[in-house]
Amino acid sequence: MDAKKIVLLVGALIIAVTTALLARSMLSSSGAPQVNAAAMPNEADQPHVLVATKALPVGTILDAESFRFQPWPKDLIEQVYYLKGQADPAKLAGSVVRSAITAGQPLTQGGIVKPGDRGFLAAALGPGMRAVTVPVSAQSSVAGFVFPGDRIDLVLTQSVNGGGDGDPLKVSETILRNLRVLATDQRMDAMGADGKPEVRTYSNVTIEVTPKIAEKIAVSQTIGSLSMSLRSIADTASDLDAAIAGTDVDLPDGANPNTEKSIIAKLASRPVDRGSTYSTGADVSRYQRSSVPAKAEAPLPPMAIANGAPMGTVAFKGPVIRVARGTNVTEVPVGGK
Repeated sequence: MDAKKIVLLVGALIIAVTTALLARSMLSSSGAPQVNAAAMPNEADQPHVLVATKALPVGTILDAESFRFQPWPKDLIEQVYYLKGQADPAKLAGSVVRSAITAGQPLTQGGIVKPGDRGFLAAALGPGMRAVTVPVSAQSSVAGFVFPGDRIDLVLTQSVNGGGDGDPLKVSETILRNLRVLATDQRMDAMGADGKPEVRTYSNVTIEVTPKIAEKIAVSQTIGSLSMSLRSIADTASDLDAAIAGTDVDLPDGANPNTEKSIIAKLASRPVDRGSTYSTGADVSRYQRSSVPAKAEAPLPPMAIANGAPMGTVAFKGPVIRVARGTNVTEVPVGGK
């Protein structure tokens, strides 16, 4: 190969390498610009706003896990927001949501009603529901561990007398289930000065019920004594699963997922007044009864004894005619002489 061809090949190779280096340099310089860390706003310098940690429908009773402080742009701050350093979250626990709040949305001063404010109880009630106060004793109030927002069952205990002279039947029956507690002794927050739940005994509990259940509670207080049993969250979920598997859920045709979710949520929160269970004294002690005392045998009338009816038996007595002669009244069987 002559020298001229070698020089041309070397020159072409140098030009190709130079072009590749220039192209690489241009591509690297035209890439994504580096973010200047100094230009990013510091979260510590931003105002913190109280926002909902989950969806809060109307009537929800707030607790310490319902909200938290979150950084918020200064340009989007409104006067109705609760700002860190100006609002005390402990005082908001026990408040009731007046208008629906989505997850991540700031809480506003007009969107919630604090305990003691006018219209608090009405805001806590769902559509078509009623508030009923039930007196309870220290033994039947779960030692003060029932707080607003919890769900309970009501148990009726009574003594049923029969027709005989024996001991009455002792029976306890769960008459109502899944009732939401609104307040205990006019206290709706149940929080102490440190923002934590404060356990104390009380003598009255206000619960949310339907108008029909309110009538049943009024009658039950005249029958016997009422006591509460605190429900687990898992019990509510299992009742909802049973309702979905049965025929209690009637979803409209073509309903979207949000509509179905709303219907199911309402079903999970409704009180139940059917399917009650009961226990008698015999279920607890062998010396107690399991049924109502039997009716005692009726005493024999003097005419039956005079006609030779054995003692301790009930003689059949047919229709009679009462014949009055002055002050004497005589019963004459129909067909007799």
